[in-house]
Amino acid sequence: MSAQVNLMLTSLAFLGAFLAVGFMGYAIQRGGTCTVAAVDEIVTRHRATRLAGMVEASLWVAGGIALLHGLGRLPIMPMPYAVTSYTILGGALLGLGAWVSGACVFGAIARFGSGEWAYVATPLGYFAGCTTIGLFAMPAAMRLHTVSPVLRFPLAVALLFAAFALWRVLPALRRPRTIAARVWAPHAATSVIGVTFLVALLLAGGTWAYTDVLADLARGMPRGVGTRSLLLLALFGGALAGGWTAGRLKPARPRASHVLRCFAGGVLMAWGSLLIPGANDGLILIGMPMLWPYAWLAFASMCVAIAGAMLARRALPQVTLRRSTP
Repeated sequence: MSAQVNLMLTSLAFLGAFLAVGFMGYAIQRGGTCTVAAVDEIVTRHRATRLAGMVEASLWVAGGIALLHGLGRLPIMPMPYAVTSYTILGGALLGLGAWVSGACVFGAIARFGSGEWAYVATPLGYFAGCTTIGLFAMPAAMRLHTVSPVLRFPLAVALLFAAFALWRVLPALRRPRTIAARVWAPHAATSVIGVTFLVALLLAGGTWAYTDVLADLARGMPRGVGTRSLLLLALFGGALAGGWTAGRLKPARPRASHVLRCFAGGVLMAWGSLLIPGANDGLILIGMPMLWPYAWLAFASMCVAIAGAMLARRALPQVTLRRSTP
């Protein structure tokens, strides 16, 4: 009888995690969450609304981690890595790969949910990159056995998080008519991503990021791969539901050149994430909330690389034009 009860509870926990991850994919699509889009907004519009939203997702996760730790319900979290030159190089490769494909690992989900089937090649390229990283000689990343400030001072972090949550939630509750129109603003969408990630973290146990699933599959590591693969399907299924309900799901036949760019970008992002280690989903939802320096530095390097590639691409036609002018 006890075994049946435990099985039922485990099944209910997985169902809850499955729904949470599916809603995460829904929010990613509806909010158009993407680091490339966030950097483009800074370069073209001189605004940082999308980037601030991503940082806000980290704040929600950090507050949730502090609360779970205080309640004794926090799963075992990964340890940080030392900051090295590979941290910066990995972040730059991650950014370059995102720029090549036109979307980061988050953005690929959003674009897929809009019917841009070429972005199926991004996770496939990521998987391929994970299988080929052994072609390059590099030292193994060094783990650090230190305690995160979030876990060292959980009460202080939880109180700050409660004040932050009230600041975000109360204005929306006071203006219920505007909730439907504003709920998928960048900061709201990324807040939903942070909260649903926490729910999946609590119910499924351990940390979860879809790039980690692909990396483990590439390495032939069977630990929970079946369950995590189902969560991966829920993520992409949620993105499709988001595109369909928003009227954005407009399937179009992908061009071969676009598929190739998405695949190549996925390969570069995989190489970069393994150098860091961590892709931008893991950095934003795990490393940055834990206040690990390597995660913040790698994400900053990624953003700088994307911005540099964008500015260089814009300057290139001007240079070509000047050279061709007699």
